[in-house]
Amino acid sequence: MEMWFSEYHTDNVKLDLRVEKQLFSGESDCQRIDVCESVEFGKFIALDGEILFSEKDEFIYNEMVSHVPMAVHPSVKKVLIIGGGDGGVAAELIKYPGIRQIDVVEPDEMLVEVCAEHFPEFSKGLDDPRVNIFYQDGLRFLRDKEEEYDLIINDATDPFGHTEGLFTKEFYGSCYSALKPDGVMVYQHGSPFHEEDRIECVKMHKKAYQAFPISRVYQAHIPTSPSGYWLFGFASKKYHPLENMDADGWNALQIDTRYYTTNLHKGAFMLPKYVEDMLEEAEDEIEHK
Repeated sequence: MEMWFSEYHTDNVKLDLRVEKQLFSGESDCQRIDVCESVEFGKFIALDGEILFSEKDEFIYNEMVSHVPMAVHPSVKKVLIIGGGDGGVAAELIKYPGIRQIDVVEPDEMLVEVCAEHFPEFSKGLDDPRVNIFYQDGLRFLRDKEEEYDLIINDATDPFGHTEGLFTKEFYGSCYSALKPDGVMVYQHGSPFHEEDRIECVKMHKKAYQAFPISRVYQAHIPTSPSGYWLFGFASKKYHPLENMDADGWNALQIDTRYYTTNLHKGAFMLPKYVEDMLEEAEDEIEHK
């Protein structure tokens, strides 16, 4: 008998993956967690029925949230990852010898344990001595932080359920306060293609645009994401993601990547017209309030 995993992207669109076997299924205090072995994408993990990552395409997301800001900010010493319990983002950041401390704030301890068992190649990023794991709510963790981090990466899953507070106006303001005077924040922005996703993209851009003097959006092709197309936000107190990108400096580090390059960095900020229009309309609404 054939087994298939279905993820609904809208009421009318779904992604189907042929599954060889289910490796884990359980309910944490936060969410349902499933791990399956697929024919095409290898092992993948789903949270509440939505794919978090697969072995075949995880490198795209993790590299784009990590190396884009690291190629821009000239001296990242202390990093905060909100979410990140799978260890994938941390695994990219520990490649930088200049980083002294990485704080990972993950509310779901079961997620960390499941990823350690089924995805040890990614979760090993959490074993680095520079990494500290805090099992608590990200917004609560941020509330007493003032000018502490050079880089914040919001690796939370989506603006619903237990992570909903990480997509609010208060959250973006708290991130601004927690960043040093030249700090950078990167966050996943979602897919802009389907209408219900586009609405969430607009809401997020408005909040970041209001909170930070520099707010830009960039893109990547991730096959298991809705429509195969994903956006990221780059919000900064000082550095522009293109004007301040140090290609020579980053390339000199000789960091091993499979997706990110400094040439791709530049192209990732060149967005399709319909996305540009979406973002400009959101900005116009704020400017003319």
